[in-house]
Amino acid sequence: MKRENRLSERYENMGRVEASELCALPAVLDDISLTGCRVHFPVPVKPDMERDYNLVFKLTGKDTLVSLELTCHPQWMNEDEQSMTFVGFSFLPSPGTPQLKVFIDKLHEAKKNPADVSDLLIESSVSFV
Repeated sequence: MKRENRLSERYENMGRVEASELCALPAVLDDISLTGCRVHFPVPVKPDMERDYNLVFKLTGKDTLVSLELTCHPQWMNEDEQSMTFVGFSFLPSPGTPQLKVFIDKLHEAKKNPADVSDLLIESSVSFV
């Protein structure tokens, strides 16, 4: 699906997704929004497209580590030639939804106000040799 047709803005974010009902190995979060996400599994999986799944998200933000449990419904899936399975999930109302909103708001603010490059420097003093 093209990004311009999405209901809400997607944010690339590093994270792990535990979907024990689908796979013993954790999936990797590719992107996330208030309404859904895209993840990839390191092995082939076959989600039941008519079923809802409880997924545990371990997300990282600036100076934060967030863990939330969300009820998700698979919207699409595809496999690549390296045997990874990509799945798009939509989020259903869940106990973790308020935490997700706070996390997405922080991602939105970070995108609007990118960090100063000086935050990335370890030592700002210059020494000539």
